[in-house]
Amino acid sequence: MNEQYLGSDFDDFLAEENLLEHCQAVAIKRVIAYQLMQFIEENKLSKSEVARQLQTSRTALERLLNPNNTSVTLESIVKVARLTQKRLSISLA
Repeated sequence: MNEQYLGSDFDDFLAEENLLEHCQAVAIKRVIAYQLMQFIEENKLSKSEVARQLQTSRTALERLLNPNNTSVTLESIVKVARLTQKRLSISLA
């Protein structure tokens, strides 16, 4: 067992490995993608209809639904929040 990490928390480990920011971004994106997919399924919407409502392309919608693709714009996230009638809260703490 590597005693270097005994007593530290997982965030400390990720930070030391320069992975913390990436893991946080992927976790946030997975929640957004999951909530958007749930909205689509619950409302029985086609992806074409959702893309139209988001004023974007089907390709851009696929990027939004890809839980591992963290390269989405804030504007896209705002549109998803509006469409799903959720409140978006972003803070730097």
